[in-house]
Amino acid sequence: MSTATATATGDAGTIRTLTPAELKAQEKAAKAAEKARQKRIARDEAAERRRAAKTGFSNPANPTRSIGLTIVCAIFAVYCLFPFVYLMINATKTQSDFTSTFGLGFGHTFALWDNIVTVFTYQDGIFGRWFVNTILYVVVGAGGATLLAIMGGYALAKFRFPGRRLCFAIIIGAISVPGIALAVPQFLLFAKLGLTNTPWSMIIPSLVSTFGLYLMWIFSDQAVPDELLEAARVDGAGEFRTFFQISLPLLAPGIVTTALFAIVATWNNYFLPLIMLKDSQWYPLTIGLNQWKDQASTAGGQAIQNLVITGSLITIIPLVISFLCLQKYWQSGLAAGAVKE
Repeated sequence: MSTATATATGDAGTIRTLTPAELKAQEKAAKAAEKARQKRIARDEAAERRRAAKTGFSNPANPTRSIGLTIVCAIFAVYCLFPFVYLMINATKTQSDFTSTFGLGFGHTFALWDNIVTVFTYQDGIFGRWFVNTILYVVVGAGGATLLAIMGGYALAKFRFPGRRLCFAIIIGAISVPGIALAVPQFLLFAKLGLTNTPWSMIIPSLVSTFGLYLMWIFSDQAVPDELLEAARVDGAGEFRTFFQISLPLLAPGIVTTALFAIVATWNNYFLPLIMLKDSQWYPLTIGLNQWKDQASTAGGQAIQNLVITGSLITIIPLVISFLCLQKYWQSGLAAGAVKE
């Protein structure tokens, strides 16, 4: 049997050779210490699991289930999905089935495709015009509001100038004022300018998003380090190049959030077009579908609830697609600023 040797430093600084027995004793002590550490970890994990089971919460290392939280989440899920399920079911019915069958049950005839075709051909295809109008108001109005909010919020967060605190106070004050309270003054102003009953009466008010401006201000202040901007300026980059090539990619989660808020607000806007527009050729989907809904209450009007339901289902599909396509940008920014460096 070959003799294993090792060196160790003694108390006097001299180097001596360890015997095989001493090496074996050290290995045994190391194994015992590791075994004790594993037992301690297992004991701590068991205690954590018992604690989590009592409180009903869990952590990623020790996943547990909470029946109470599951029930609460299920109730909220049903509450949120119920209108969508109602639309999906009733969009498959004919008008006679809509009035004679249970609201959450399918009709005698599956007429989804026929309803979609009728929606786009009824009244010479006016629904398609409303759809295009809504897209126009969203792209120009909500898109412009998002761009202005990005640039304004970034400037307020990263530049120092006189009156900055006053701007902050004005923005906070504007957020507290509901948009519906400004609709009548806006109508009077646009009437003086001769812009009512035109697309500009919808686009211009949509360009202002005080909440989006405030959101981008706060997000820009946290997401874009000042040191990064200073380094870019030292390297000779101008302000526009610094903004578009350095800051803009870092602001992606905030931009998506602001854009979706603006898109949803413009897409679902009802009261402003109601008082601004008289010509049905410029109606958005909200006003157009409401006109179809009220058609049955007019003299000689025909009830077309099945078309209203189908049109409503078609109306929300672009919003659902937008949320599903843009959710990855939210996920990428969920942990931004959560770790202190």
